[in-house]
Amino acid sequence: MVSKRLIVAIDGPSGAGKGTVARAVAARLGYRHVDTGAMYRAVAWKALHDGVDVQDEAAVAAVGERAAFDLEQGRVAIDGHDVTAAIRTPEIDAAAATVARHPAVRRVLVARQRVYGEAGGVVMEGRDIGTVVFPGADVKIYLDASPEERARRRAADPAHASSKSAQLADVATALAERDKSDSTRAASPLAVAPDAIVIDTTGISIDEVIDRVLTLADRWRQSAS
Repeated sequence: MVSKRLIVAIDGPSGAGKGTVARAVAARLGYRHVDTGAMYRAVAWKALHDGVDVQDEAAVAAVGERAAFDLEQGRVAIDGHDVTAAIRTPEIDAAAATVARHPAVRRVLVARQRVYGEAGGVVMEGRDIGTVVFPGADVKIYLDASPEERARRRAADPAHASSKSAQLADVATALAERDKSDSTRAASPLAVAPDAIVIDTTGISIDEVIDRVLTLADRWRQSAS
C-alpha cells in the first residue's frame, strides 16, 4: 500500500525557524519544499526591477500573475532572474511587506501555491498556509519563539543581508514591525489555525523541532492507513 503524500503546512512569524525546519522535513520525506514568503519577496523584487509602484495593487498583482517562478533546490528565481540573495535586503524587506498586504496579490499567489501543493507531497511554509492556502492540510504546524530568540536567529542568519551588520535591538524592532504588519493586514493575516500544533522553538534545537514535525507527519500517515 502506497503511503498518502501529505500536505504539511508550517506557519509562523519571522525568525521562528520555518525555513530551516521546512527544508529539512521536506528533504527527509522526499517532498517538495515551497517557501511562499520568497514568492512575495520575488514579486516585490520584480516590481521594483520593472519600475512598478509597489503601492499599486493591480499592477503588482499583474506582475505576480504573469511571473514564472523557480523555487527548486533552495533557489528563488522569477522570470529567469536568480534573486535568491537579492530578495534578502532591507529594501525588499520593506517592499515585500507592502506587497503582502495587497488582497489582489494574495489572491493571485495563493491560487498558484494551491497548484503547487494540490497533489500532496509538499511542505509549504508561510504565514497563511494552514489558515488560507490549505485549510485542509494534513499536518498543520505553527512555529513560534520568544521575540529575543527570533531576533538573535535573524541577526545570525547569513541569508539576510538586512541583519548582518544591524544591532540586535534594531533587528528586534524590525521583526516587531513585520509581525504587526502581518497580523493586522485585512487579507490572510498571520494567525494560528484552530487545529494547528503550536511548537515554541525557544531553547529547543532545530533537530528536535524537525523530529517533532516528522513524528506528527508519521502519526497522521499511520492513522490514515
